[in-house]
Amino acid sequence: MEERIKTLLKTIIHPEINNNIVDSGILKTISVKEKTIEVVLEFRKKIDPVANLIKNNIEELLKSEFPNYVPVIKNLTKSTESEKYNSLDKVKNIVAVASTKGGVGKSTVTVSLATTLSMNGYSIGLLDADIYGPSIPKMLGVEKEKPHLIEGEIPLIEPIIRFGIKTMSIGFFIEVDQSLIWRGPMATNALKQLIENTNWGELDILFIDLPPSTGDIHITLIQTIPVTGVVIITTPQEVALSDVIKGANMFRHEEINVPILGIIENMSWFTPAELPMNKYYIFGKGGGEKLARRYNVPLLGQIPLIQSICEAADKGIPIVNSHCNEAIIFRDIADKLIHALEERNKNLPPTKVVKIKK
Repeated sequence: MEERIKTLLKTIIHPEINNNIVDSGILKTISVKEKTIEVVLEFRKKIDPVANLIKNNIEELLKSEFPNYVPVIKNLTKSTESEKYNSLDKVKNIVAVASTKGGVGKSTVTVSLATTLSMNGYSIGLLDADIYGPSIPKMLGVEKEKPHLIEGEIPLIEPIIRFGIKTMSIGFFIEVDQSLIWRGPMATNALKQLIENTNWGELDILFIDLPPSTGDIHITLIQTIPVTGVVIITTPQEVALSDVIKGANMFRHEEINVPILGIIENMSWFTPAELPMNKYYIFGKGGGEKLARRYNVPLLGQIPLIQSICEAADKGIPIVNSHCNEAIIFRDIADKLIHALEERNKNLPPTKVVKIKK
């Protein structure tokens, strides 16, 4: 039976080393006693960002294949429990960026805002919460970087720093073209580990780039960390708005109750380079304004559909690093976001007011 279990465990791959847990040496022992299957693991790192995922995967596999046995998964690696250390203690504001609908440029906007604020003296962090399709590493030009572990009483993962932004993503731990086939609980566990085990340090704002839709990741994230507010990204067309409204309603649900800081409308119009004064509303007009009025929140800005923004993201150099008109647009949106945070903080009880660095 133990040999059969070992064969089954060869199907469980550690995404960072791209090898199964048996051949890589992570699996140490298997023992079957009465109605219990005990599996002992030893990870290479004191804090492995996918350790909980692998343990959950093993448990699900054993329960499925051996329903009459109780799986017991043990880890030889000693590490401090996340409850004993709050990695977000020195983070003043946590801003989630959501779109509900995919393809509206949410990640591009998030990176541009984070870079703009970092360039203006704010201490900024950026968490890529899209476990299945992480794109932040490429947009920042750091997709080949690998975070290292800070040894100490509380081992932590050191985030990758680019343009002054402390960045963490599951994309740093897997191959660029590797897909993750994980169920919801495994994805949410991975996200929690990235949050809790990262050395965020002191931050004025931690941006969280949420994946599209309204699923397990959104609910788990919002219910486990103190999100200050959410920024909603949309495009003008009615199809996008209908999806975005569902997401906005989720954040306003009484069990979640996360304030909407404002709306950003992306791809608002198209202006050809040869006709800089012309605006073509190819996706419709006024969608962002309509959404802002519906929820009585500010329209933080409208971003035109410009080829250079996309090209800059593909090259890993956000457009805001230049002195073009697009950079000015993002600076204006960033200023309005800071104002929205300040207004939000005015409404908090005195003991919970968080100062924003000037």
